[in-house]
Amino acid sequence: MCGEPVWSVGVQTECVFTLCVFQDVYLFIKLNSESLIRSVILVCVCISSLKGDIATTGPSSTISCPIHNCKWPKSVDGFVYVPYELSLQYDTMDRITIEMGMLDISSRTCVKFVPRTHQSNFLDIHPNYGCWSFVGMVGGGQPLSLQSPGCMWSGVAAHEFMHALGFVHEQSRSDRDRYVTILWDNIMEGQKHNFRKYHTNNLNTAYDYSSVMHYGRFAFSEEGLPTIMPKPDPNIPIGQRDGPSPLDIHKINLLYNCGE
Repeated sequence: MCGEPVWSVGVQTECVFTLCVFQDVYLFIKLNSESLIRSVILVCVCISSLKGDIATTGPSSTISCPIHNCKWPKSVDGFVYVPYELSLQYDTMDRITIEMGMLDISSRTCVKFVPRTHQSNFLDIHPNYGCWSFVGMVGGGQPLSLQSPGCMWSGVAAHEFMHALGFVHEQSRSDRDRYVTILWDNIMEGQKHNFRKYHTNNLNTAYDYSSVMHYGRFAFSEEGLPTIMPKPDPNIPIGQRDGPSPLDIHKINLLYNCGE
């Protein structure tokens, strides 16, 4: 059930020109024009109401969805249909990238993303500022942002779709302190809330360093220093955005009782 949050975008690029972070996605831009600086500041201001890449409504985050079932309903044929609308602002390559993110999930689970016809609950996918989503089904035309070109990786899209299915970040799960150390002093001012730990339903699964829902080790870094350190081996890779890991897929199948 989704009465408790279930756990998990970030594309990280090594570069010395670090200007701004939006959600988990790092913008690395050389400051060489006033207009460029203004546009980046606008991005930073516009996403100030987000918890990382998780959208909020009012004073509390939908990450907890404690009152209602935030899972998408299962059809009598055993599939979970998630209707969506794609903004006409996306070009052909953007649409292919987003649909590949959907396919990464639907090809291995009972969750099927379908173009909306008449459904009242659906994902309304637009290229707003940054990459972000609500957690679980919140009802109505549910906004999900995949900015172009900044979020145009199929793994980034899959990450946001997993949020929409009910998953939060992997390093937010209740048992995370056994597997990673959060280096609080290295986190950017005003961004420590992105590293909160939640009381999660972990579905009796192992901690997944390779999850597409895991932050990278430099997420929201103040001085380019690591903010998350795996343990006991600090060299374990984290923060991949190639697509859902096998355990990510297993978790979706468990949450939605797909059978495997």
